[in-house]
Amino acid sequence: MSAAQMPVLPALQHPLVERLLQRHAEWVRELADGLGSPLHLLLPQLFAYNAQRFNEILRAAGVDGLVLYAKKANKARCFIEACPRLGLGVDAASVPEATQALGAGVPGRLIGISGPAKHPELLRLALWQGCLLAIDSLQELQQVAAMAQQQQRGARLLLRWRPPSQARSRFGLGDDELRHALQLCAAQPRQLMFEGFSFHLSGYSAAERAEAAHRLVDVSNEARRLGLHADTIDIGGGFGVRYVDPGAWKDFDAQQGPQHYHAGKRFDGFYPYAAQSHGPAMLDELLSMALAGQGPTLAERLQRDGIRLLLEPGRALLDQAGFTLYRVQGVKDRPGEGYGIVTVAGTSFSLSEQWFNSEYLPDPLLLGPAPAGDRPQPYAACVAGATCLDSDMVSWRKLRLPRRPVPGDLLVYLNTAGYQMDSNESPFHDLPLPHKAVVQLDDQQRPHWRLDSIAPAGWAGDNTGSY
Repeated sequence: MSAAQMPVLPALQHPLVERLLQRHAEWVRELADGLGSPLHLLLPQLFAYNAQRFNEILRAAGVDGLVLYAKKANKARCFIEACPRLGLGVDAASVPEATQALGAGVPGRLIGISGPAKHPELLRLALWQGCLLAIDSLQELQQVAAMAQQQQRGARLLLRWRPPSQARSRFGLGDDELRHALQLCAAQPRQLMFEGFSFHLSGYSAAERAEAAHRLVDVSNEARRLGLHADTIDIGGGFGVRYVDPGAWKDFDAQQGPQHYHAGKRFDGFYPYAAQSHGPAMLDELLSMALAGQGPTLAERLQRDGIRLLLEPGRALLDQAGFTLYRVQGVKDRPGEGYGIVTVAGTSFSLSEQWFNSEYLPDPLLLGPAPAGDRPQPYAACVAGATCLDSDMVSWRKLRLPRRPVPGDLLVYLNTAGYQMDSNESPFHDLPLPHKAVVQLDDQQRPHWRLDSIAPAGWAGDNTGSY
């Protein structure tokens, strides 16, 4: 099979990303030369842009709402440091995540604490800082009540509901458990400062989220009849991201098969890279949905009943807010097989879709000067990490590259800030963890950078100008 027969899936690029890679390609290469491979470049101004769009949707719908950045989506400090300025809260599930949010200036009242069977230190921190706890079980509720009694502090809390569609999930309270939990809250109002409900759904359906939220509006009113102050519903995350054009995805999906992957690799499924409902537009869609298509919309019911809406986007807030560079270390042809193997400096741990037993499908860009000589011909290649593991494949797919790469070229994987960059990163083979560089273009469109771990006051990255 020739390179020309390989399916392609071009990645969407924000104009700022495109500008950086086209006008400042040599600067990007020099940055990778200095900081090593892989290298993650972060664009907090696009994080700010996404946050502003979510908040605009809430305002336009007339809904009292709060966006909590799901910290687990990226370990970088620059995003969480932007949250106070952008009016965002933070969703944390560990002591380090919560303390990093507090250290960045996010007040405890804007920090949601999620996760099952939370560590006692995390519960204690939440109590003292006034964070909002999402209670996952009756046992945890009783543990929090005892701790609050001992500390003589009230625990702000939501009860995490397990919707019927999530019957196989290990998270949340079933309907009977939820009723029992409400009775416990009503019996101990000083220790258990009940504020409402939360839920999380697998998948990316706006309709399912709207239906679950409608159900919790009804449950909130039932809780009020018990004398409880139920004024908050947290609908979690699951706001999709569109990585590729829907038409390109349709063509790719119709063509691709095991023969297009190294070793005939098969996958059970892929992320919906051309999500029809995604990001802030998905929020707008679900707020406009009525239950079973009749009656008031979700936004109207939230307004009427005085209920605040919380949401926890991670990937969607990070849409286009970063990309990852790998330096080509070697190219190995496979005679008679029609493709080669590009080995890069780094590992697949820095592109984490394999954590989900899947593949990060958007095409990477090849960055580097074309070798002198004849007109370059397309070259088919998968991409491997530089380890001794046969399974260390950055891209199992046989990519259609514009030419045969040479050592020193860069492969640019776009839109990797949401979950891809660092969920799996490990110092395997005693290799150092990759650097993250925060990039900002000034008013003259000149790029500036700093390491993510260094955040001097007043740095240009604090600028939230639109691009």
